Amino acid sequence: MKKKINLLICMLVLLFSFTGCARAEEQIEYDEAMMEQVTEYLVGCCVGADEESIEQWKSMSEFRQQQELAGVGVPYTPESFVAALDSWQAGEEECGAYVEHGDYSYEASKDELRVTTEAKFEKRDATLTIIYNDKLELESMTVDAKFTTGEILKKAGLNTLLGMGTVFTVLIFICLIISLFKYISVFENAFKKQPKEAQRPIEEPAAEAETDDLDETDDTELAAVIAAAIAEYEGTAADGFVVRSIRRRPSNKWKS
Repeated sequence: MKKKINLLICMLVLLFSFTGCARAEEQIEYDEAMMEQVTEYLVGCCVGADEESIEQWKSMSEFRQQQELAGVGVPYTPESFVAALDSWQAGEEECGAYVEHGDYSYEASKDELRVTTEAKFEKRDATLTIIYNDKLELESMTVDAKFTTGEILKKAGLNTLLGMGTVFTVLIFICLIISLFKYISVFENAFKKQPKEAQRPIEEPAAEAETDDLDETDDTELAAVIAAAIAEYEGTAADGFVVRSIRRRPSNKWKS
């Protein structure tokens, strides 16, 4: 029985040993002293940089930037270095001028190395977070300002009021637009009536004049035909006949 217990204990010890080795292999291997120097150099560059020097750095070609960084011997890329400078400038606008920072703490994983420290600025404290990739090259740096509970609540309240105000403004604007829909039919009917009223004084007299002219022309021709027929029947000239009026008889006696 004791042999079985001892065997089980040995197996558990071996299992935990292999697990510990696996976890150790998952972490990035780094030299803490070297990473502290690299991080300290980055913070020093950010503290000494101003807007003019940052713009001057951005105006350089990428090849020139790489040469400058390689000459110093730091694991920065031009993109990550410029992003770190911009992040530092944004942090100083929010927290004030830099004063000092504390010791660095390191947190390694298989993908990255996270270096953090507490920094003090004139207006408020902040947390500096510098991240290196699995090749220990700089990826990013952030300056996270620390706000008091009152400042957080105030900021949240302002954001809530701004959001609600925007929503209600849009709703009121939509209601105003919907309330104007009833006038669309009024304007539409008004535009439809205008062409008809404009055409009536012009078209109706013209139609009546054309009808009168046609009636007069038809009566004159009919009178001339009747006078010619009577003259032919009487054997006399048509000049002696004058047709005064033409009337239609109520019945036709020629039909039998």
